[in-house]
Amino acid sequence: MKLAIIIGATRAGRQSPKQAKWVHKTAAAIEDVEPEIIDLKDYSMPMFDEPLSPRYNLDRKVDARAQRWLSKLEEFDAYIFVTPEYNHSIPGVLKNAIDYITWEIQRKPAGIVSHGSAGGARAQVQLKVILSESRAVPIPIPSPLAMVGMSDKIDDNGNLAEELIDQPHGPQAALDEMLHGLKWYSDALAAARVRELVAV
Repeated sequence: MKLAIIIGATRAGRQSPKQAKWVHKTAAAIEDVEPEIIDLKDYSMPMFDEPLSPRYNLDRKVDARAQRWLSKLEEFDAYIFVTPEYNHSIPGVLKNAIDYITWEIQRKPAGIVSHGSAGGARAQVQLKVILSESRAVPIPIPSPLAMVGMSDKIDDNGNLAEELIDQPHGPQAALDEMLHGLKWYSDALAAARVRELVAV
């Protein structure tokens, strides 16, 4: 499973990169999982202003900066979006990036690692709805960071505080559960996509 870990914030002082590193370290230890961190800071795109929905515009001319983002997304079998909560929702830069998507992530599983006010729970709920409209498959496993104060429990290198690592129902156990669940959905959906291609 090729896994994209997408950092959904770009502002100065953001906390998402260290959490993305934590996800990456955990995912890299799972057999047959190839994680890669994708930072939206490296994909600067203009505000989406196309005249029609990308999915239904047969004459679409994609901005070259956005096309680079879309081409990168296509490489992966599954996704984890690492997002803070801004004003009870996701950052505008993440919503803007998703607005460019056509079919790149359809029928592929997506997990969410949220953080911030209320553990980012409200951003997580909204992002699941947005991803569903993009035809991704949000997995029904809660974010391991949906708790207050988690940002202070991970260092800049992605290391979780030692006292939390072995907690039976702690954040590390929750992240392990999410990643193994994502792998299960990825394998199942990949097989279904192959069957569909064979049937055509």
